[in-house]
Amino acid sequence: MIKATNVKKTYGNLDVLRGVSLHIKKGEVVSIVGASGAGKTTLLQILGTLDNPSESQGSLEINNTLVSNLSQKDLARFRNEHIGFIFQFHQLLPEFTALENVCIPAFIKKTPKKEAEKKAKKLLDFLGLTERYHHKPAALSGGEQQRVAVARALINNPSVIFADEPSGNLDSESADNLHQLFFKLRDEFGQTFVIVTHNDELADMADRKLTMVDGLII
Repeated sequence: MIKATNVKKTYGNLDVLRGVSLHIKKGEVVSIVGASGAGKTTLLQILGTLDNPSESQGSLEINNTLVSNLSQKDLARFRNEHIGFIFQFHQLLPEFTALENVCIPAFIKKTPKKEAEKKAKKLLDFLGLTERYHHKPAALSGGEQQRVAVARALINNPSVIFADEPSGNLDSESADNLHQLFFKLRDEFGQTFVIVTHNDELADMADRKLTMVDGLII
């Protein structure tokens, strides 16, 4: 599913990633842990094609596609169709309802409105948000907002979900519910999950836990 080889990232004189290689299988839930500054989020952004490695000799393959060979236009299309993102701060657009927020990636994909809304409602129903279709983010709890963000990440049926501290802004009960949800989603839809987290419980629940120290996986 994901094959990264010798991924490096440098900011000025600072080596944030010093040659990371990893292989993640389809349907795996993998956690990435480590101290602040170890390079976890930078690695996640590069794996998710939101950032580029600093050197060209490294490679990144996702779902049998060598993404480093894609043009910017093709990369944007690939990201929209194959990758979902969940962030610590849900990044919902405040002026849109839950249903509208979930539909946005589908609209970008040019999915017909009726079809997109049907899929979005199915996801929101699955996530226990049937009564929240038309609520804007300000009218939702933190846990509800994050579940809307999960539905948005799933709307295009991506191959892989990247999550960066997804429960870091939630109370313990909502965090636990979200953690259980990831595994339920994997079992239900077959997605691969790569999760950066400081939450030991979530990290230990994963099929595999990778630890980063000083820009390397140890």
